[in-house]
Amino acid sequence: MRLQNRTIIVTGSGRNIGEGIAHTLAAEGARVAVVDIIRERAEAVADAINTAHAGAALPIACDVTDSADVQAMVASVVDAWGDIYALVNNVGVVDRKNILETDEAEWDRVINVSLKSVFLVSRYVAQRMADQGNGGRIINIGSTSGLSGRMGAVAYPSAKAGVYNLSRSLAIQLAPHGIRVNTVTPNRILTEAEPGAPPRTWQVTNLVGRQGTPQDVAAAVAFLASDEADFITGSDITVDGGVRAG
Repeated sequence: MRLQNRTIIVTGSGRNIGEGIAHTLAAEGARVAVVDIIRERAEAVADAINTAHAGAALPIACDVTDSADVQAMVASVVDAWGDIYALVNNVGVVDRKNILETDEAEWDRVINVSLKSVFLVSRYVAQRMADQGNGGRIINIGSTSGLSGRMGAVAYPSAKAGVYNLSRSLAIQLAPHGIRVNTVTPNRILTEAEPGAPPRTWQVTNLVGRQGTPQDVAAAVAFLASDEADFITGSDITVDGGVRAG
């Protein structure tokens, strides 16, 4: 197993892509902090992981847009397992309106969850990694929405575009500490819609010919977290079935 006894934080891991990432990392031997704003979701995922891999998951409720909450979450992970090897910034929310329909509150909500959280959690985890002195990994989940404009959203594409340059900047700034920073870019992964959102009716048109799954994204994350990716930083792995090829 590539990640035996390595401590990894995964934000937004109470459902969907984050849940798949948490399960995959645990199967690779990692100790996974399952972080979600809803405690019950974090506990359900952690219970499922611990049933398959005893003691491999720690559920933590955390608002990743709140500095004090993030610092407390990091401290809880260190108290439980002593160190932090990797961070996966996965959490994000989507808006579905154009600029003429979007109010400031909705803009702030999406930017805070999808971009500010990446800054905050990376900030405090990177400090811990630097203090440990043995390097680390930060893996940020992007989106093809951050690489082009969208008709039906304004804040989410902006946030995800920010994630890419934030990640590249972190790769440069944290390289002296041996911390590798990369992104993974999914497209239309088969997940449940957010509560209150309309059901997803995506038509899958890609080169592979099937819908992507959380496990497809998780496999790329596990690779970037492993020693096999030690020479990769400031880079992106696109997990989109070939959509951007054409």
